[in-house]
Amino acid sequence: MLGKLARQHDPNVLVGFDHADDAGVYQIAPDQALVQTVDFFTPIVDDPYVFGQIAATNALSDIYAMGGRPLTSLALVCFPDKADLAILERILAGGLSKMIEAGCTVIGGHSIRDEETKFGYAVTGLVHPKKILANGGAQAGDALILTKALGTGVISTAIKKGLADQAWIDAAVQSMTTLNKQAADLIGNREYRVNAMTDVTGFGLIGHAREMALASNVALQFFSKDIPVLPGALDCIRAGYIPGGLNNNREFAECVVGYEVPISTELKSLLFDPQTAGGLLISVDKGDCQELVVELQAANVPARRIGEVTESQKPLIRIY
Repeated sequence: MLGKLARQHDPNVLVGFDHADDAGVYQIAPDQALVQTVDFFTPIVDDPYVFGQIAATNALSDIYAMGGRPLTSLALVCFPDKADLAILERILAGGLSKMIEAGCTVIGGHSIRDEETKFGYAVTGLVHPKKILANGGAQAGDALILTKALGTGVISTAIKKGLADQAWIDAAVQSMTTLNKQAADLIGNREYRVNAMTDVTGFGLIGHAREMALASNVALQFFSKDIPVLPGALDCIRAGYIPGGLNNNREFAECVVGYEVPISTELKSLLFDPQTAGGLLISVDKGDCQELVVELQAANVPARRIGEVTESQKPLIRIY
């Protein structure tokens, strides 16, 4: 739909919606630009406090994915008219806890009555115009690093059905409430040659990889044995706990994927699993990859090298 709208021409827009990137970027000074994003969704866990934490973590992620520092946020609330307000208080408290952890000040928000609870934030951050990490810019020869395991979509589906093992829930919640701040700060404070970055969220690993490849005019290849998987994720797929978004992602993006080696049906599906508060997909010069992974892991970020960037070719994404 956005492609049908009239284009505004503003030279201060460094990244707009036409880039299919994680957030918009607007320059306000020679050495300063605003990074802006918005995200909200329905509950995916039973605990309202944890739901608030996940919603905040997810909204903040787009700022980190652009190389930015979160500054302020506005809460977005949809809540049933006759529901217990104590639940809403816990949702807001959970979200606030993550905003405080991120050093991001909640300065207001907006609420409406709605039959279905929804919660999230509009977040504004800051970035130096020359230090933006867009999803375009990946170079042939780069290594690809992923900072979180896959599987939150299928596990959340199992949670909604009341069929998730507690160990699966614990691992997924731990992932979804972990800010990408540690990884983003490390990248921003070091001289690693990071050429492109995005976060893996609703379009799944393949969907966001496709955006990076197209924006950078390159092709990507992933090593299936190195792709991190949350405990229980493959079991959920095997049991049929498939979110609608996974099927939509697969229908849209599998046409650009080539499977160069036999991989399991479950892992194929997981590559398209829509993630909530997923990890960062980082395209970094191969010479810096090992040191970056070691430093990320030392900072308790479960990062792994999962692939590499090649010259543009078909298929756009190859799985080995």
